[in-house]
Amino acid sequence: MKANKFLITGAILSFTAAFLHLGCIIFGASWYRIMGAGENMAKMAQQGLLEPTLITLFIAGVLTVWGLFALSGAGVIPRFPLLKTALTAITAIYLVRGIVGFYFILYPIGGNSPEFWFWSSLMCFALGLLHLRGLKQVWQLKSVKPASPNELKI
Repeated sequence: MKANKFLITGAILSFTAAFLHLGCIIFGASWYRIMGAGENMAKMAQQGLLEPTLITLFIAGVLTVWGLFALSGAGVIPRFPLLKTALTAITAIYLVRGIVGFYFILYPIGGNSPEFWFWSSLMCFALGLLHLRGLKQVWQLKSVKPASPNELKI
């Protein structure tokens, strides 16, 4: 089977995003600000509140699971149950998040900056395209060649 470089790259980028989220938890308010999570999240982290940590851990966990599914789809690790369904959902979520996020550049929500919405939407959309290309490779069926007359047994 041909290596699915698109899903492998998508997995690496998902894992990278997960680690960056963990960096926010480890390094605190300054990282929340640098990553554009919004002043509210940064202030809550500065005050030692649990909410930013839980939200960020959840996001990091989801990104890690998505990276594992991408590696499974690429054949790097054993096949996960419901692999094609999960990869389809992951791809759709990345693409929709990427597209919808651009709307929030003009109308930011959650205290996030327009810069956050631009860069995170661009990254999500790019990840969605990588997954889409990789998913196409997962879904492709081997073409079936018609049997030659010599192969037919009557």
